[in-house]
Amino acid sequence: MRRALLVWLVLAVAALTAFALALATGSRWISPLELTHALFAPGDSLAGEIVTELRLPRALAAFATGGLLALAGALMQVLLRNPLADPYVLGLSGGAAVGALAAMLAGLGTLFVNLGAAAGALVAILLVFALAQRDFARQQLFGPLDASPRLLLTGVMIAAGWSAIITLMLTLAPDAKLRGMLFWLMGDLNGVDSWAPAWFVLAAALVVIYPAGRDLNVLLRGEALAHALGVRVMPLRRTVYLVASAATALAVTTAGTIGFVGLVVPHALRLALGNDQRVLLPASALTGGTLLLLADTAARTVLAPQQLPVGVITALVGVPAFMFLLLRAPGKP
Repeated sequence: MRRALLVWLVLAVAALTAFALALATGSRWISPLELTHALFAPGDSLAGEIVTELRLPRALAAFATGGLLALAGALMQVLLRNPLADPYVLGLSGGAAVGALAAMLAGLGTLFVNLGAAAGALVAILLVFALAQRDFARQQLFGPLDASPRLLLTGVMIAAGWSAIITLMLTLAPDAKLRGMLFWLMGDLNGVDSWAPAWFVLAAALVVIYPAGRDLNVLLRGEALAHALGVRVMPLRRTVYLVASAATALAVTTAGTIGFVGLVVPHALRLALGNDQRVLLPASALTGGTLLLLADTAARTVLAPQQLPVGVITALVGVPAFMFLLLRAPGKP
């Protein structure tokens, strides 16, 4: 436990450092003294308005979104016992994208775009979960069969279907709406001000799933052993799937489709810290939040005043990082 606390403390310090950098950096540099006044005594100063009204809500949303994606990725990799699984492998981001793009095509406002994304993610969750119930039922009837490959393939096929629908919608979209739709698809935190739901779901997900850390460690060694040691495998798998799905849905609703955070972060931490889920799950949330916060800071400052979609930054960093990890430990969970 002492080792876990030390790991979390180091990651928390890194997260606070990333927050300070995100709040200070931008088109106008804010000194540490100005930043302290802006946070604790904002008043009517320009620095106070920039920090509290623009940068702080965006930074909070970025951290919560990254934490949700990384936590969902860690859970998906446990559920499927596959180090290449990530939050989007079951088509959740595709469903959310279809819902959001439909609202954009209809000319609806930001609220309805977010509601459309949430509704699309919910449809994707229900669709995959309903199809997966057949495998869950077979396991209850015939014993501990491994349904993970079938669940993975089901998600891949559903994701391909969502992708086809997205392509059709982009083809039919008028030029005036196409840029906004593409930015949302690539992940965009510009203008995000609703960060509280993502933080609430992140905290709730950790509270729900952390007590199951020991059972998840046993499940990773195989369902037969988990059954033999008294782990209730089916309820545990359903809980993991629902928590990961809810985390992904809120992340997509908040910031669009952002890739590689849920894939690279848990994989890298597993190589560095081991495979104890009691350490890995909170560490994934902290590291994913820090990574996306830094990526968003780069997205809005590298080509300032022009802003890049944060998904572009995560992809540019995530692809070489994951290739390095994959070559370093091929085939290792």
